[in-house]
Amino acid sequence: MAFTYDVSTDRGKVRLLITDVQEANPLFQDAEIDAFLTLNTSVRMAAAAALEVIAASEVLVLKKIVNLDLETDGPAVARELRELAKQLRAQETAVGAFDIAEQIVDPFTEREYWFNEAQRGSL
Repeated sequence: MAFTYDVSTDRGKVRLLITDVQEANPLFQDAEIDAFLTLNTSVRMAAAAALEVIAASEVLVLKKIVNLDLETDGPAVARELRELAKQLRAQETAVGAFDIAEQIVDPFTEREYWFNEAQRGSL
């Protein structure tokens, strides 16, 4: 049962995003985090998948229980976790979606366009 938390690695970044940072009480073992990374295309997508697994566990284990003054609401926690997973997926799809748009309207802007392309290394 290995647990490592180093934010310079992809495994550590997934742990950071899902708040699995306590070595004494880990949510996932290293091999499970690695499996999420293998099954998904990026750190954010792996974290989203891990949050969905946590949400499913919350619903199965906690359910909605009211006992005197104590109340647990597993489905509400699961909804919040799924919403966080949805936000991570949205962030991933938004990254790099639009960088810059340049219009060429005269010879000067055309020259500037080609200069900028050369600066970016796109030529």
